[in-house]
Amino acid sequence: MRPSIALAPILSILLIGAAHAQQLEPHAPVPDTNQGNESEISTKDSDAAIKVEVNLVLVPVVVKDTNGNPVSDLKKEDFQLFDNGKPQTVATFSVETAVTAETKPSETELETTPAGVPVPPVSKALELPRRFIALVFDDSHMKVAEAMAVHAATERLFATLTPTDRVAIYSTQGDVQQDYTGDPATLRKTLSSIVSHSSKYEGHYECPNVSYHQAELIEYQNDHEALAAAQADALVNNCPVNLEATVRRILQQGDDWTRDTYTSLSDILRKLASMPGQRVLVFVSPGFLIGVASQNDNADWIERAVRAGIVVNTIDSRGLYTPDGMGDIDAPPQSYADLETASKCGSGDACLDYQRYEATYRKQTQFDSGVVLQGMAAGTGGTYFHNRNDLDVGLKQALAAPSLIYILGFKPQNTEANGKLHTLKVHVSNGSKYSIQARNGYYATKKSVDPEEQAKQEVTETLFSREEITGIPVQMKTEFFKADDASAQLSVLTRLDTRGVKFRKVDGRSCDSVVLATGVFDANGQLVDGKIKEITLKLHDSTLEKMTQTGITVKTVFKVKPGAYIVRSVVRGSEGAQLTSQNLATEIPR
Repeated sequence: MRPSIALAPILSILLIGAAHAQQLEPHAPVPDTNQGNESEISTKDSDAAIKVEVNLVLVPVVVKDTNGNPVSDLKKEDFQLFDNGKPQTVATFSVETAVTAETKPSETELETTPAGVPVPPVSKALELPRRFIALVFDDSHMKVAEAMAVHAATERLFATLTPTDRVAIYSTQGDVQQDYTGDPATLRKTLSSIVSHSSKYEGHYECPNVSYHQAELIEYQNDHEALAAAQADALVNNCPVNLEATVRRILQQGDDWTRDTYTSLSDILRKLASMPGQRVLVFVSPGFLIGVASQNDNADWIERAVRAGIVVNTIDSRGLYTPDGMGDIDAPPQSYADLETASKCGSGDACLDYQRYEATYRKQTQFDSGVVLQGMAAGTGGTYFHNRNDLDVGLKQALAAPSLIYILGFKPQNTEANGKLHTLKVHVSNGSKYSIQARNGYYATKKSVDPEEQAKQEVTETLFSREEITGIPVQMKTEFFKADDASAQLSVLTRLDTRGVKFRKVDGRSCDSVVLATGVFDANGQLVDGKIKEITLKLHDSTLEKMTQTGITVKTVFKVKPGAYIVRSVVRGSEGAQLTSQNLATEIPR
């Protein structure tokens, strides 16, 4: 079992002034709702889980001019976005720079606790590191020679780190986990622990010598030549195996290997996402094949990186290489000199030159292995460094996040939400003179056909977006109560202004169904907790008149640790599909 990465909550202290709990002014109680047989206002907690969905698709885009410099003056209308060739409307648009990537909660006013006891001001913290870099070495797939070359290049890199840089070192096998530090000596010592653990890629021969790529051709594509080559290999070399079982075992082992790699990468991503400031993940790997069983793992990982605002730069550890078509050095030579073997061979498929086919599959594997690295970089706005031997230059470039990234968000229209891969294309007006790097695809989540479930889904998607939307006017306040030094109760009060709500008249009442999602995010944008409430309004005219003065206040309670938080509320009314989202920064002193 792989060691897990400790995910200690590390929150940013980069606050402007002393932001504390916010006390709600006394407000009028909810009017009497016993004028009829049916309650005028009912609120219930939804059991819908708040989680990242991909129905609001975020597309990082890096645009450079002919000199390789970032283009910084583009607007939303300058971009055209296509999903499977169909034009889409860019719903959200933001620009991230090296400065804006350093997440800081906005300033809030100084207030008191609910008990009225003044909260002591928070001392101004020392300047924190501005850049966190996770160096991830794919020791599951790197060969020994590749690992040695990477060691030498990384050693030289440590001398270039600045005082505000913090670097962590991880291996995909999970046995190397050096937490973030600025000490070059510690990093060099940890680096020496990175060794190759590649499985059948080096110094190992199976009989028959079926690769993962060949096994996929046999199992999923019913490829006749791939099957015939495996049968010939088994026959000529007297392999005592069940070929069908061997193919499935090879696929299972490869899928498990890839799944373990993504489990490690997910843990590393989660830890990096909890860091303040600019965050970059550098993945050094020779690449690997993404099989049918692992495609969703890859897409989900990229999605989480994008939503966490993490740039992934990838480096092909093979450097400058030429496809290797030679057979494995420890593979037995092919020969039919033996009369008994020749008689077995006879003629036809069993006699084909299986090693030539195996060499072809080996070449294709080498070409395809880099696709996963290219996708990770393109999908997050990063850089794919490959087919070069100056790995130290690649590492130096990989440490830097792009100075400017455009984040386009869209809700897929006129496309089928079928859970399959959707190809993305981004064009820029007058873009013939620009170099465009953008996310190239995503897997579409199947949407609910239930209108109520679809409303909850839309609210959840908006909760994770990056902008404020004004539909129904709302006000947010927070209160907190500290049970002890390690825990607190955070109350979020969201007040809806009923004057901005669109009602429909039913049996003389003003009716609407409102969904309220409230999320508490840490100072780096990671969801700590979230809840959804469903509010049903069936108001008499007299009640509605009173509520135009008081509004409706909904209280949502969370248990959190002391620290800095960003609270986000999203409100959706069913009439006219009104949508509002609002952010508020608050702090519970430690």
